[in-house]
Amino acid sequence: MGAVKASLKNADDLVAAGLVRHEQRDALAAVAERYAIALTPAVVGLIDRDDAHDPMARQFVPTAAELVTTPEERADPIGDLSHSPVEGIVHRYPDRVLLKAVHVCPVYCRFCFRREMVGPAGLGTLTPDAMDAAIGYIENHPEIWEVILTGGDPLVLSARRLGEMMGRLKAISHVRIVRFHTRVPVVEPERVDDALIAALKASGKTTYLAVHANHPREFSDAARAAIARLADSGVVLISQSVLLRGVNDNVETLAALMRGFVENRIKPYYLHHPDLAPGTSHFRVSIEEGQALVSALRGTISGLCQPTYILDIPGGYGKADIGASSISGGDGCFTVRDFRGGEHRYPPDMA
Repeated sequence: MGAVKASLKNADDLVAAGLVRHEQRDALAAVAERYAIALTPAVVGLIDRDDAHDPMARQFVPTAAELVTTPEERADPIGDLSHSPVEGIVHRYPDRVLLKAVHVCPVYCRFCFRREMVGPAGLGTLTPDAMDAAIGYIENHPEIWEVILTGGDPLVLSARRLGEMMGRLKAISHVRIVRFHTRVPVVEPERVDDALIAALKASGKTTYLAVHANHPREFSDAARAAIARLADSGVVLISQSVLLRGVNDNVETLAALMRGFVENRIKPYYLHHPDLAPGTSHFRVSIEEGQALVSALRGTISGLCQPTYILDIPGGYGKADIGASSISGGDGCFTVRDFRGGEHRYPPDMA
């Protein structure tokens, strides 16, 4: 089958591309009525059609399992809406806000925690008036030190529009850090050109960019080149990943992923426990499984490669570090667990 030239956006496209069987079409059309679908040519090129359990397909190709909603799942699993004082702003922590200028992505991850909000039928792009109100909110809150552009994927915006937004942030003296959360460097690397990089830096602030990848195969040659252009430009790169059953829920894959980040000058930052988004139970691992994996990583790969394993507490209560607990006790007497599971007293007994 020849290379895909355009993004796949519905069940018929997936059948035509040979990613799903024709008899699955009706079930996937029902998924598409609720959740957005999009796979870029770059992503399609990474999928192994001969592997029924391909981790790239699992991330991006819809399945009927998404129509199963469990009782604990919720449309707004991390409580964005309860911390949104004006449209497009989420102000959960005192010194930083999310600025959600757009709710469209180049690809739609099947485990997305904002899947009820993103896509062509989602919350859309902020209108000029809504953007004015969002920027005004940031201007009027001097405690805001960092603005995090997320969504959706902010890098789907044109370089012109991004540059205009950054220009407005440039005028706000108390904002010192601008951070972007994006999939673009790995799923649509051709977007990362000189114009886009100039727009990312147009605020004059220190610019961070969090690259979302979940499997080492996502570091294609084109992705590596796009990431190198960003790193060479002075944009500081950090990572975010989601721990996903059937994608990266083993030490070997997680280690290769984190090493891949470091080799590409991306500092591992967050490994997210999967959120309670509707129709995503087939992706979730238990916290105990996640803790065991993170503990095993500590004894497997360099300290440069260690992410923080976090849970976004449902209801909008923020993030918690839930990495495997390696110390217990109190009153100056502790038991410390090493990466092999051995337990040791601290301070050690006198010889």
